[in-house]
Amino acid sequence: MKDAVFGGTGRILSRPGLGCMGMSHIYGAADDAESIATIQEAIDLGVQLLDTSASYGSGHNQELIGKAIKGRQDKVLVHCKFGSRRNASGQSVSSSASIDTAREDCEDALRRLGVEAVDIMAPSRVDPEVPIEETVGALSRLVEDGKLRFVGLSEAGVESIRRANDVHPIASLQMEYSLLTRDYEAEHKAVCAEFGMALMAYAPFGRGLLTGMFESAATIPEGDRRPKDFPRFQEGNLEKNLALVANLRALADAKGATPAQVALAWAMAQGDEVFPIPGAKSRGHLRENVAAANVELSAKDLADLGGWFAPENVAGDRYGERGMGRVNR
Repeated sequence: MKDAVFGGTGRILSRPGLGCMGMSHIYGAADDAESIATIQEAIDLGVQLLDTSASYGSGHNQELIGKAIKGRQDKVLVHCKFGSRRNASGQSVSSSASIDTAREDCEDALRRLGVEAVDIMAPSRVDPEVPIEETVGALSRLVEDGKLRFVGLSEAGVESIRRANDVHPIASLQMEYSLLTRDYEAEHKAVCAEFGMALMAYAPFGRGLLTGMFESAATIPEGDRRPKDFPRFQEGNLEKNLALVANLRALADAKGATPAQVALAWAMAQGDEVFPIPGAKSRGHLRENVAAANVELSAKDLADLGGWFAPENVAGDRYGERGMGRVNR
């Protein structure tokens, strides 16, 4: 594992962390017993950063984590997003970062996780109907009340990050970041450095594209929502992106690693502030992810990867029109 200071918390945490979203049936079937065993093994292996949201399974995810960390709460930092609501199929249907929602979701997280204070909370998205100062002010009051330790942001624009820090120190930013999605590098990396914030890099596998699990459109399971929800999986884009992944696969094979491990190693090599949070809902995938910390990439490897996956070479946006309208604001 690769240790680094997790932004404004001052805590030294291991990398990578663990994204728990898939444990609540958002990407197909999941088994609660295996999910709990996966979280517990993660802690045994030294994983300390867990990511969840009030919206994952409408509270199921936080309850699952609460069961897994019982008696070991001091071993982990649980990052909780709030405000988003999902339907039964896992699709986001509404989002609010109001004062009332912040307090309600914090109280629910305390109960579900079985903790005295939530480690860190962030609005799932910046709410265009609520000034960021109001959202962060509500979280700041929860800190004052002893119900919350740190404040974070998720998919916020640079100006929102600056305004938020004027109200309360922001410990971290959660943002999609991978070989396929490098928006963070344009402006956010500099502002995170300015305020001493960690980056929680979600979707470090490009929603499966970077794992090598797909070889063509025909290998995407019938009913899989990715081609519908994510343009990079759509006809015309998928073929171009898979050609990039072929280069990644070849490099991974040469190193005796998996494409997913090389993708994670690349992300961690971009700076000590980068904490990838790959999802895993089985112990086998967890072990593969943790072992990525042992993959060594040379300067040439990093240059090759950076060149192959230069933003202009990636086909399609990371979200559809609605999703893109909810990020970087």
